[in-house]
Amino acid sequence: MQLKYALVHEWFTPEATGGSELVVQEILNYIDAQIYALIDFESINANSYLHNRLIKTTFLQHWPLARKGIQKYLPLLPFAIEQLDLRAYDVVLSSSHAVAKGVITSPHQLHISYCHTPMRYAWDLTFDYLHGDSRGQGISGILTRYILHHLRTWDVISANRVDYFIANSHHTARRIWRCYRRQAKVIYPPVNINRFQNSSKSSSQKEDFYLTVCRLVSYKKVSLIVEAFNQLKKPLVIIGTGSDLKKIRKLAKSNVQIMGLQPHNVVEEYLAKSKAFVYAACEDFGIALIEAQACGTPVIAYKQGGASETVKDITQYPETSTGILFREQTVEAIVQAVKTFEKRQSQIDVEQCRLQAEKFSPTIFKKSYLEFIDNCCQKFYSGNK
Repeated sequence: MQLKYALVHEWFTPEATGGSELVVQEILNYIDAQIYALIDFESINANSYLHNRLIKTTFLQHWPLARKGIQKYLPLLPFAIEQLDLRAYDVVLSSSHAVAKGVITSPHQLHISYCHTPMRYAWDLTFDYLHGDSRGQGISGILTRYILHHLRTWDVISANRVDYFIANSHHTARRIWRCYRRQAKVIYPPVNINRFQNSSKSSSQKEDFYLTVCRLVSYKKVSLIVEAFNQLKKPLVIIGTGSDLKKIRKLAKSNVQIMGLQPHNVVEEYLAKSKAFVYAACEDFGIALIEAQACGTPVIAYKQGGASETVKDITQYPETSTGILFREQTVEAIVQAVKTFEKRQSQIDVEQCRLQAEKFSPTIFKKSYLEFIDNCCQKFYSGNK
């Protein structure tokens, strides 16, 4: 039977180019689906894979300043996503890191949600966000906490609208269980490692600097990396921008170069040339860690979240290691990890890094994702759900 598909994602803007958008792009390569979102400002972008695609949106599309960040309308996002009318479709695929999984469906419709993360700011990162934001203080802080309380309630209720969950890592699957008490199939997101094919041929091109690439926001813990390298007095390059940019510029000493936001070709060049890629955040998956390894670049990362699943620590895999994992988000732990790397870097092989990255290729994602969708459809429409 020919099934009609709808694909729901939170938002499409030129600034939203992370892992969740890469998953959407990959799914659209082989599933013909009508796209829905809270807002869309990407289909008018001539350089976007969504250019001239029909994307159906909500009332928030026309609200002031929506393009610059729909999060300012956070209390309204659950209500807005519930206004999307999906009755015409047999299968609803949601790509969710906030509210997309909360769309309303009918009993005859199958809903499969690829969950990149339960809402970070509503769950385990609540206090990180409140501590680092003026809206978390005083009277506004009380109001923000009240809104987040109701958001968590809605988030749990809306999880019951999903028939099958997919998680982007075992770490995320555990978070889905903790928040929603739902099992999730783990399918790692696709990483376009072919972009870096020519960058991983040899370690001779490595230069004497370390690199981190990410959004400069509090939970990424870039300030810890900067403080560690201030102590080490070793060259560090930071690529990215965000609300912590001024703070990090003020903290950095002369050995730290802050480049701000850079185009893809510059990022690829620095990934290939860097001695190692340093990362201190607890990520649900962490595509940047895979991209670094695709360049043949070892990774020094915090041993929580996706990093523990994607980086082979030298203490556990001495023959096939791709990096070093440290156990605490502290300056001291990062300093010690870098020192250990300096002593043992010759044991980490460029080819092993590349082989590890290939485990997360789009080809593997396509096979796993389509098989899971097919199995879910067979169970659902045979009445064996």
